[in-house]
Amino acid sequence: MHFIVTGGAGFIGSNLVRELQQRHPGAWISVIDDFSSASFSNLSGFAGDVVARPCEELDWERHFGRARVDCIYHLASITDTTVQDQRLMVERNVEGFRRLLDYAQSRGMRVVYASSAATYGLAEGLMHEDQVPAPANVYGFSKAVLDNLARHAARNGMPVLGVRYFNVYGPGEAHKGRMASMVYQLYLQMKAGQRPRIFRSGEQARDFVYVKDAVAGTLAAGDGGAPGAYNIGSGASLSFNSLIAALNSALGTGLEPEYIDNPYIGAYQNNTQAELSRSQAELGYSPQWPADKGIADYVSWLEAGCPTLSCWQEPQAPVREVAVPEAFV
Repeated sequence: MHFIVTGGAGFIGSNLVRELQQRHPGAWISVIDDFSSASFSNLSGFAGDVVARPCEELDWERHFGRARVDCIYHLASITDTTVQDQRLMVERNVEGFRRLLDYAQSRGMRVVYASSAATYGLAEGLMHEDQVPAPANVYGFSKAVLDNLARHAARNGMPVLGVRYFNVYGPGEAHKGRMASMVYQLYLQMKAGQRPRIFRSGEQARDFVYVKDAVAGTLAAGDGGAPGAYNIGSGASLSFNSLIAALNSALGTGLEPEYIDNPYIGAYQNNTQAELSRSQAELGYSPQWPADKGIADYVSWLEAGCPTLSCWQEPQAPVREVAVPEAFV
């Protein structure tokens, strides 16, 4: 078997690569990543090929020709939602996907790509795939354009599916710095003995999905299902106060939140929650890591002092001191 994973040295991508290796030990895996938002350490123990090129510049024909490929998992993109350069964001995210589709469509290859809950914009509450896109930033807009391109390709018979990730957290995200999950940011503060800082009231909520569930949903899309976009979340909404309570439980601490004013009132999303009926029916997706279980597992991994994903199966590794950078919500 042969799988291609773009963005395979990034957060979700490297977890996906690791799971593919475990499920298909004889498979050949090609990672495409320009390492602009990735870390080589995420690929510790990787036994495949790496092409260090951005997707919008990659010559797919030269690298892969007519090689048999079972599935292309496309996770590469600019994921920093604070990027203000609209041309850069749209050009890199959209043109990379367009070039991939041009290559895959003529060969009948299955493609699974990373969409995003950011396409829903500031809509609140239960979010379903048929909602009209209303992205609040250019990142979400670029992902909505990917959905449009995929829909057009599917009309021409191409098996292309989008996995619409909600708030993913878990091992392998530390290299993202300020763009790492809120779970990780708050963990760093609390590990340093600081009161965790959140916006006032703390009842804002997110659908936090553990990376193990995100990978399971991605692989389910690679295995089957009709073309289209599918929500990949936990199906539950967790308040920031409850997130801190779960971290306190996992760490054995009792740190109270420090509430700060929200400067984005009127332009801030108060609640997200994935509606999962389509994902469950079409993909057989069923999240296995509710927030309390996922956060406890992640903290166990972090407390083991694991520098890379190679520690994934070694939660009892000796604890070591780690540098804690300044983090904020």
